[in-house]
Formats: sequence, C-alpha cells, structure tokens
Amino acid sequence: MPANIDKNIAILCNPLAGVGKAITLAQQIAGELSKQQVSHELIIDHWPVAFTSFTDVWIAGGDGTLNYFINHYPGIQLPLVIFKGGTGNDFHWLLYGNKTLEEQIQVALQGTPKPIDIGKCNDRYFINGAGIGFEGEVARALTGKKKLPGKTSFFITILKKIFWYRCKEYSIQSAECNSTGKRLLIDISNGRRAGGGFHIAPEARADDGFFDVVIAGALTILQRLRYLPVIEKGKHLQLKVITHFHTQKIHIESSSPLQYHLDGEYDTAAKIEIEMLPAKLLFRY
Repeated sequence: MPANIDKNIAILCNPLAGVGKAITLAQQIAGELSKQQVSHELIIDHWPVAFTSFTDVWIAGGDGTLNYFINHYPGIQLPLVIFKGGTGNDFHWLLYGNKTLEEQIQVALQGTPKPIDIGKCNDRYFINGAGIGFEGEVARALTGKKKLPGKTSFFITILKKIFWYRCKEYSIQSAECNSTGKRLLIDISNGRRAGGGFHIAPEARADDGFFDVVIAGALTILQRLRYLPVIEKGKHLQLKVITHFHTQKIHIESSSPLQYHLDGEYDTAAKIEIEMLPAKLLFRY
C-alpha cells in the first residue's frame, strides 16, 4: 500500500484494560501491521514523553485508557485511533460501531483524520462524558474492582444503588439552564452512550462543538426501576422527569462534595466547571 510507506505507528497498550484483553489486542494489531509491512512500535509499559518519531498513535484500551491518554498528551496533533480493548468501549462504539478488527485497521490506515471535541472539567480532560450524582456513585463503587465485559458490571452496580442512593441538591448554571433542586443525575456527554451500552445521550455528536446535557429529577425508587430500561435504550429525552439541552459551558455546585466521573474515572470536587474544547484532537474513523 503506497499510502502507508511513510507511516510509523505507535501502538499503545494499557495492560490492565479489559482484564488483559488489551495486550492480546495490541499484539494482533502489531501482527497485522507486520503483514502489511507498515512500520510500527508496540509500547506497553512505559509510554514516551512525546511521539516525535511517529505519524499516528493507535491505542488499545477502553474509555479509561483513552482518558489517561488525553490527560497526559492534551496537545497532541497526530491522528489517533482507539481500538476496543476495555470493558465498556463506549467512545470506540461512537466512532467505529461494530466494525471487525480487520475492518477498523483498514479505516485506520486509509481514513482521513477528522476533528473531535473534548471537554475540560476543572483541570482535567474527558472525551466521552462526565456524570455527576448517581453516575458518580456507581463509578466510585466500581473503582478498583475487576469489571465484567460490556455493561454487566455497570448494570449490577446500578441495580444495587437504585434502592438506597439519596438524591442531592445541586445548583446548575449555564447559558441555557439555571436551576436549583434535588437531582438524581447530571450527565454532560460528548459521546452517545456510557457504562458499556447505556444510551444516556442518544443525540450527542463528538464533532459539533456542544455537549448534550441530560438531567434526571429526584426520581423515586419505583421511577428509577421503571425508567432504567428506557434510559438504557435512549428513549428518555421526552420524559417529564428529564431535562435535556446543549451547551458549551456549565457550572455545578452542591452543599456536599460532588461525586462524579470523567469517562468512568471517579473523582470528587467542591464545585465543577465544565467547558467544551472543540476540534481539539484528530481521529481516523
């Protein structure tokens, strides 16, 4: 392939992603590139400070691995590709759907780089989404635990938390919405789904310069059970208990510490300032 003669691809792997799945995946990718005589280097344990000798960076891992990458290399301008090596792989699904590994490799080799937005939350970056409240509590409960593939671990934890989680009071301020009250969750999405397959923001796009914000009111336990499968399928935006709008910047406070996640990575803060950084990265997809 003449177009690939000048390529030198860094294949990054998170050895912990997907319970070891990412290592096998990265080795498969390297093997395929060798067959096609494309220059590459497989990097597992010690990622470089910079990628000056490379033309592209391919990442084998999930949303957490991608989050780690963008926070360590926020100014990178090389074309990126994310391969499905984690447990949830929600951002991978947004860009590549259900393509096979072979199909995605061909897209990664031949596709034109396209701009993708990311978000900044206080001093950290995220690419798929930020979840505050109930989602933050679910992320906390899953931190450090071995996750099952897909949404199994998320679903089990959600079912456990549904029965006892107490909604907190939030102050939400943006150009499109100013409100105060108890809320179950506040989701600020760049991608369409989270938790390995929950379509929390079914209309979101990662290249339009806006977040999709989805806010669920203080639902009772029965309402939570009733609407969980509706949210899972992405059929919830018109419900009366849901507030949905697009924004580029949003400020959130609470009288108690905010529990939240960025791409599934748990954290807490006294207040949260989230802003859109449009067309910040380049992806081949």
